[in-house]
Amino acid sequence: MGKKLFLILVAILLAIPGVRAQYHESFVENFDGAVLENFDVNIRPQGDDFRYYSGVPSLSEKGTRVMIYRMDPTDPAGAGKGPEIVSKQLTYYGTYSARLRVPDVTKVQPNLGAVVGYFTYHVDDVDGLSEIDFEWLVADPEIIYIGTWTGKRPIDRIGRVINLAEGEIYNTSYRADGGTDVPFEGVQNLPEKVEPIEGYNAAERFYTYGFDWLPDRLIWWIEHPETGEKVVLWDYTGTTPDFSGIPNNPTHYRLNFWHTNNWPVQTNPHSIEPPLYPYELEVDWMKYVPL
Repeated sequence: MGKKLFLILVAILLAIPGVRAQYHESFVENFDGAVLENFDVNIRPQGDDFRYYSGVPSLSEKGTRVMIYRMDPTDPAGAGKGPEIVSKQLTYYGTYSARLRVPDVTKVQPNLGAVVGYFTYHVDDVDGLSEIDFEWLVADPEIIYIGTWTGKRPIDRIGRVINLAEGEIYNTSYRADGGTDVPFEGVQNLPEKVEPIEGYNAAERFYTYGFDWLPDRLIWWIEHPETGEKVVLWDYTGTTPDFSGIPNNPTHYRLNFWHTNNWPVQTNPHSIEPPLYPYELEVDWMKYVPL
């Protein structure tokens, strides 16, 4: 099916009232109040609000009200075991963006194993997993992890790891059917170089991140803090008859903060320690614009 015909069919489907009601329309969640309009709060254990506050003054930017996640030192390791928000309805192709600052832990606990995940995630019975990720392992806030997980088990994976302060791409690869990582080349590996952002440190200030999700293309980007221009981190158009890596089923829009005990950051193999303190993540806003 051609891209144009596919988009026409999607538009027709979403025009049906009963179907459209299941999907979010365009929104911006500003986190300037205590009640969220477009997200549900997923807290474990249920009812414990220590890990989550919205509409509170930023810890690092005067005059900005934000949502703050706290990592509880008693949280068990594992994705979804810390604070998380999940969109109330499904989202699909479109542009996703957020402005956030990850916790600054490098001087306090340099071997902390903690992940900030800004992502989409949903599993259905027909197409399996639909997941698109931005992730930071906060032990090294100069590094960004981006990629997807798609399909039914064994799940396909594409990913890229970038040191944005240095403009160094550590790897760009895919994993088909749960196998081993294979380096990408050619159109699957663009841009081949990423210009560094001087002084980039995801823990020292807010940055705006985003991705454009299309049926046959995924573009991850960051807004340059000085010029406001989009800096493309990965423009993936590597779909082939045998391998895609691009999710093609609806999803939920999410953000979480959790402890990992088995995934160290690229530059520090020791960074899997449990948290010693209730470290805090700040989120200014999250936005979604459907295709």
